[in-house]
Amino acid sequence: MPIYEYTCLDCGCDFERLVLGRRKPTCPACESENLERRMSLPRVKSSATRGKAMRAAKRRDAAQARDRMHERIRYEESHDRHG
Repeated sequence: MPIYEYTCLDCGCDFERLVLGRRKPTCPACESENLERRMSLPRVKSSATRGKAMRAAKRRDAAQARDRMHERIRYEESHDRHG
């Protein structure tokens, strides 16, 4: 599949697009056609890369859970003071 990576030269947005035929892609942020196609790196899937991705996902999920917990505590404390 012809999926390409682009950088918008007007707003700096980085994105990927599936390009079919001769259709020219546009920036999803500002709809500009002033784009630069970037070199895409090949993706390799193996048990090592899968393990690394899973560890990163678990760290991300734990950080999000901590953030939600802290936000909940702040919310409850603010309602305790004003209630």
